[in-house]
Amino acid sequence: MAFRKTAWAAAGVLAYVSTLAAFQMPWRVYQSLEGYDNVPVPGDYAEHTEFVFARLMYPVHPFARFSRRGFGFTGGDWTQGGTSWTQDYPRADRHFAQALRRLTRLHVRSVEQPVNLNDGDDVFNWPWLAAGEMGDWKLTDAQAAKLRDYLLRGGFLYLDDFWNTDEWDRFDESMRLVFPDRPIVEIPNNDQIFHTVYDLDDRYQILGQWALGRGGGGQRDRWVGTTAQWKGIYDDHNRLMVAMTFNSDVGDSWEWADDPGYPERFSALGIRIGVDYVLYDLSH
Repeated sequence: MAFRKTAWAAAGVLAYVSTLAAFQMPWRVYQSLEGYDNVPVPGDYAEHTEFVFARLMYPVHPFARFSRRGFGFTGGDWTQGGTSWTQDYPRADRHFAQALRRLTRLHVRSVEQPVNLNDGDDVFNWPWLAAGEMGDWKLTDAQAAKLRDYLLRGGFLYLDDFWNTDEWDRFDESMRLVFPDRPIVEIPNNDQIFHTVYDLDDRYQILGQWALGRGGGGQRDRWVGTTAQWKGIYDDHNRLMVAMTFNSDVGDSWEWADDPGYPERFSALGIRIGVDYVLYDLSH
């Protein structure tokens, strides 16, 4: 019964939000960092729905993991895709959209919506934003101000897949531009975000597909040899505006959920985290 009430509350919020979406940017597809440029487009991709998974586009940090100075050069213009913001995109987004359709009463669009903060007021059409590879982002002052306004107006930002101190430091450069006066804190276990639909008292580190079946040593141990942390930023009403899964790769748990070689326990937790976070956003 509690779940049913939460789902209907979320649907009411989304019905209201949909009336504000007269000037949304159209759906478009970008080049994927991982080469997912042949992912089939679902037949109902243009359906008007209550909820859309929106993915935040962002400029790349000069010392990003995926740059000339990192593991590989992605090249090109971040506004055209093929850079760090497209890691896991679009497979993770569409798999998670399918899960939301099956596990909740939300009417969910089958395809994601890439959102560029430079596109006027478009970001305000999307109550949920997600992004990964957060050690790679480098927001401009204007983008940070736009994102701060979005969050203070009730938007929600979920950040994932950044590891260890060097990536945290690069992430924090831009996060401090967004909220120089609000601390990043550990989310307490009794916070409603962990109990909106599923009770997630037993949370553990979620490894990416890249971390499985490889020998120890080198960069892998530097990232995986860490402790999963569940962090966030609260508004003045004690509502989470930003939620972070630090030292985990939830995006991979969505992306590889249909692969029998990827551990089910990671996808099981990752999808439940996503469901709780979405329903928290839409009901708080």
